[in-house]
Amino acid sequence: MRKLIICTFLTLDGVMQAPGGPDEDVHSGFEHGGWQKPVTDEEVGAAIAGWYEPSDAMLLGRKTYEIFASYWPTADPGNPFTDRMNSMHKYVASRTLTSLGWQNSTLLGGDVADAVRELKASEGGSINVVGSGDLAQTLMRHSLVDEYRLTIHPVIIGTGKRLFADGAIPTALEPVSVSTTKSGTVLAIYRPNGKPGYGSY
Repeated sequence: MRKLIICTFLTLDGVMQAPGGPDEDVHSGFEHGGWQKPVTDEEVGAAIAGWYEPSDAMLLGRKTYEIFASYWPTADPGNPFTDRMNSMHKYVASRTLTSLGWQNSTLLGGDVADAVRELKASEGGSINVVGSGDLAQTLMRHSLVDEYRLTIHPVIIGTGKRLFADGAIPTALEPVSVSTTKSGTVLAIYRPNGKPGYGSY
């Protein structure tokens, strides 16, 4: 069974929208695009590179796929991520796309939860879900996520799409590893561990 991993950059208040640039995603009037660059460091990049090592595929929603497909095929070949992003297999969940131009891309058909279950049951390495906030919500609702790999950056921006939005399924998390970089970014890996417990003091 292949492992499905959500890999996401978050602000301290849980926003995942448009970390990479001002015009990346302005949905709902989002004005904070590019928030990650001033609050990241080399340790974050090294951690992300390590998180991709056991993975041989990405699962993307339409918006994230279109952003990546417009950038990575012509990105700087000196960037160590360029070859990795282009060579990895991309599975795309979309109800509107009919064809995919980026190399090694496959459009998932039918019900997305069923398609992802089938994908997880296939041969191969782990699958990283990158960005793709709406898709992530669907995967979490259907208990398809095996692991969260999160970079939680020291900035609060107050608005935007959140990974754990209102209506998220209550879930206990088992910490696999948690560390902090020199810039104050938390590098956290968690696995779902059933339902949360409750008590009182």
